Amino acid sequence: PSPGARHQEIVTHLVSVMYSFVREHGLGRVIVSPFDVLLAEGDNLEPDLLFVSTERASIVTERGVEGAPDLVVEVLSPSTAERDRGIKLERYRLHGVLQYWIVDPEQRTVEVWGLAEGAKVPDLYGPGGQLPWTPTEGGPTLEVGLEELFADAAGRSTD
Repeated sequence: PSPGARHQEIVTHLVSVMYSFVREHGLGRVIVSPFDVLLAEGDNLEPDLLFVSTERASIVTERGVEGAPDLVVEVLSPSTAERDRGIKLERYRLHGVLQYWIVDPEQRTVEVWGLAEGAKVPDLYGPGGQLPWTPTEGGPTLEVGLEELFADAAGRSTD
């Protein structure tokens, strides 16, 4: 089934803040689903959102991202949670994705997996916090407010 409204609102919020930040600083490309990530022959995934730095922009082609993006974001849905935390995490790790975010709308948390650093557990960001994102080493940092990210459609906190 297609994602629910809450899932799509979270994706839209992330795309909005990340796209503006990346464009303002000339850091690369933010791309939203549906768009294939072609990790290897026959190993394709379709994350909710991804980022590829300017230095690696050549991996973005008309058919998809041909290689590992710098950042992959998945927003959990009940039907995808096990897969996103299991096989997708391992495939992204295996193929060299630098960072993987798992956004959990129910728990109102974001798991940040530093795959480039070989993280065995994620950094966990929760309600009311700020999620820092530095797309390129030594570059500017975006602070994603989680209270706003997880707000419902009317702009009220879902607490």
